[in-house]
Amino acid sequence: MEASFKEKKLFTPGPLCCSRGVKEAMLVDVGSRDSYFVACVKEIRQRLLEIARLSETEYTAIPLQGSGTYCVEAVLQTTSPRQGAKVLVLANGAYGRRMGQMCAWAGIEVRLEEFPEDQRLDFAKMETLLRNESFTTVAIVHCETSTGIINPVEDVARLVASLQPGAAIVVDAMSSFGAVPLDISGSGIDYVVSSANKCLEGVPGFSFAICRTKHLLSCKGNCRVLSLDLVDQHLALERSGQFRFTPATHAMLAFRQALREYASSGGLEGRAKRYQENRSVLREGMKRLGFKELLKEGDAGYIITSFHFPEHGRFDFPKLYSELSDKGQVIYPGKVSNANCFRVGNIGHLFPDDMRTFLEHLEVVMREMGLPVPLP
Repeated sequence: MEASFKEKKLFTPGPLCCSRGVKEAMLVDVGSRDSYFVACVKEIRQRLLEIARLSETEYTAIPLQGSGTYCVEAVLQTTSPRQGAKVLVLANGAYGRRMGQMCAWAGIEVRLEEFPEDQRLDFAKMETLLRNESFTTVAIVHCETSTGIINPVEDVARLVASLQPGAAIVVDAMSSFGAVPLDISGSGIDYVVSSANKCLEGVPGFSFAICRTKHLLSCKGNCRVLSLDLVDQHLALERSGQFRFTPATHAMLAFRQALREYASSGGLEGRAKRYQENRSVLREGMKRLGFKELLKEGDAGYIITSFHFPEHGRFDFPKLYSELSDKGQVIYPGKVSNANCFRVGNIGHLFPDDMRTFLEHLEVVMREMGLPVPLP
């Protein structure tokens, strides 16, 4: 590490802070075909299904090289037949719109149905859509990280299953898997996608899809890109326990350690409790400083929180960002098209004391910028 670099706390949607144990797990060089690494991959796949509370007889966990976006694209490609595919993307934020873009780039017919970014999806409108048009895949984001809103994906999945039982139901659970409860099998969800470096607190380098095996195998020959073919990846893993192409070995060793730490710290319930505590400290502290949240209380989750820019002449977000970063506190700009805002994450290896320290630094920066505390 360069002498001038100071490790920072990441209050972002990813990459995120990791424990020392997770980082130390990468201090091993291992071959991708070594039995030690094959056992590591097997353990990861089993633990992911345990976290999802799914049976190996019904679902399979498939790790794939690349960020979460790669795996979302892999699922959309794999579930879309080369002839006659039509995908419905239900979007109320940037990551839903990205799924629509993926389909368009691949030449897959897509209906991108957009809803207000600061509101949950309109259930009545979705029902009308599903009654009037046929789709091969319906895709939705669980926690729309551009705002922090939590969408009712279980209710949507049940609606799709009742009105279009032949459609694959795809959920982008990138920033929620492992910390926000999700009844995958009970609600009829076929595919869930997430990343190593979100609520499970691994390091970046690969993502994974949890797939209903029967449906996945029916998709053989669909994918237009070899490296994204989840059927082929699944069959290779089942056959030999190995990836088809060079895997992120160090990232996977780190992820195995992260999953072990996850289990020992209370699993989903323990992780959700810590993130909820983080969110509570942040919410009260930001309210005391005068910041206003973008979302209504009923729509906001505990993964990441969006705050409006203050309406004050001395507020300058680039300066706020830079000054906080210099103090070891990294936040994120907003990703909303109709509002100026910034985001503060509650996830990763962060604890309530980290949130309190962040708030202390934020108040100092506000005063240095000449902003009133609290804001009017």
